Amino acid sequence: MDDRFNTAAGWVLAAGIVALGSSIVSGMYFHADSAEHPEEPGYFIEGAAEEGGADAGPDLGTLLASADAAAGEKVFAKCTACHTIDQGGANGIGPNLYGVMGKPIGGHAAGFAYSSALASKGGSWTWEAMDEWLTSPRAFANGTKMSFAGLGKAEDRANVMEFMSTYGGAPAKPAPVVAEEPAEGEDAPGAGAGPVEGAEAGAMESAGSMGADQPVPAGNAATNNDGATKVDE
Repeated sequence: MDDRFNTAAGWVLAAGIVALGSSIVSGMYFHADSAEHPEEPGYFIEGAAEEGGADAGPDLGTLLASADAAAGEKVFAKCTACHTIDQGGANGIGPNLYGVMGKPIGGHAAGFAYSSALASKGGSWTWEAMDEWLTSPRAFANGTKMSFAGLGKAEDRANVMEFMSTYGGAPAKPAPVVAEEPAEGEDAPGAGAGPVEGAEAGAMESAGSMGADQPVPAGNAATNNDGATKVDE
């Protein structure tokens, strides 16, 4: 019994020694402990860089010129969980928004505890500032207590601001951006003198009418016997 156990233990020990030795040898051969990196990594896919950015859409003045307060009221429904907008309405999670347009940022609603990020922002709620705030409150005032992510559609923001302006008024809207027209006497881009339709055909017809049997006016061109053209001076 002891002889069989010793024999089996010896084989197990021998197998372990062989496995350990093989591991050491393979590690030395394949440099497993110090893997070499290729000089140039492969499989990079090169793509053409996109030229220009996404279309920014109409400017704010153009959007406000066609803004719809009724459509803005529907979008404003998302805000009523935190805000009131009626005159004399109570502050909730957010301040009452009656007459907020044109008022100082972070200070129009008396008694409301604004975040320091918004209270220290400075300036007033212009159309541009409100548009930026509605796009992303956190980007406008990092540290604000308002958790609303923002309105991604420019048309929705314009409609909401139009609706808000009906409650307490608002400052003058920014004017729509008008594309510049070329000055008087200047051609518009792409315009200019081009080929006159029919001019080439007319020249060919005129040349065709002067056949070989037609006399050549004196003082102009004459043809020698060898076919060369001679110009009389």
